[in-house]
Amino acid sequence: MVQSLEKPITFAEFIQWKPENKRYELHDGAIVEMAQPTGEHEDIVGFLAEKLTLEYVRCNLPYSIPKTALVKSASSESAYSPDILLLNRSNLVNEPFWKQESTVTMAESIPLVIEVVSTNWRDDYYKKYGEYEEIGIPEYWIVDYLGLGARKFVGNPKKPTVSIYFLVDGEYQVNQFRENDCIRSLTFPELNLTAQQIFQAVNI
Repeated sequence: MVQSLEKPITFAEFIQWKPENKRYELHDGAIVEMAQPTGEHEDIVGFLAEKLTLEYVRCNLPYSIPKTALVKSASSESAYSPDILLLNRSNLVNEPFWKQESTVTMAESIPLVIEVVSTNWRDDYYKKYGEYEEIGIPEYWIVDYLGLGARKFVGNPKKPTVSIYFLVDGEYQVNQFRENDCIRSLTFPELNLTAQQIFQAVNI
């Protein structure tokens, strides 16, 4: 649901307005209420959060995964709540909005973001892709476990796909993983995980 407004609102106005009991994002000055996710969506998110947490703890990395923090674009009045946001805690002291608004703006604070695709798949593949690239987030996963995206993203015929975007000279390049492909992550090079294991999390 997009709230109809006479004029776009600023991030500061959004933060002041935003209630605590619901999940909202700011898309180019428009407030967007995030729909209640399906159980399968939450199965995937929980599975990935657990796997990544185990990996950064094992590697003794200064990371954490917050529950409801926001990623703010510096170039637009947008703020997103990724399904999984991996934070580099050592850089949070440099974040101007972290202490009061639990919001990050710097690539140095965000090693990795993950979006699990729902029916609004265009936001993940287009809008958030562009903003995350502009922020300079080093790694961005789109987990399309139902193969909802356009065929240019998930193949023809469509198949469940994990697309991992990584920065090269400031632009995202992509590797895609399906079925029993082993996930290759720059953030977690020793991660032992296949695309199929992620997709099967809905059956666990």
